[in-house]
Amino acid sequence: MAPTVLREGPYRFYFVSHDLREPPHVHIDRDACSAKFWLNPVALAYNLGFPARELRKLESLTSHHRNELLEAWYDYFGT
Repeated sequence: MAPTVLREGPYRFYFVSHDLREPPHVHIDRDACSAKFWLNPVALAYNLGFPARELRKLESLTSHHRNELLEAWYDYFGT
């Protein structure tokens, strides 16, 4: 199971264990929508269903929690 590293309102931020070989990033889901953001620097990697306005909010949330998410990434993946 993919570990949830943050919940913010309706959003679930999580990692996927087979993503170890990729640069640090986080997946974000809400209902049937999903996005992936790189963490260093924060940038959208892909989007499945989120409207542009909500993506801007997700980018802001990811930036706000970036240090916490990076720490969780390195704790989880050990790199």
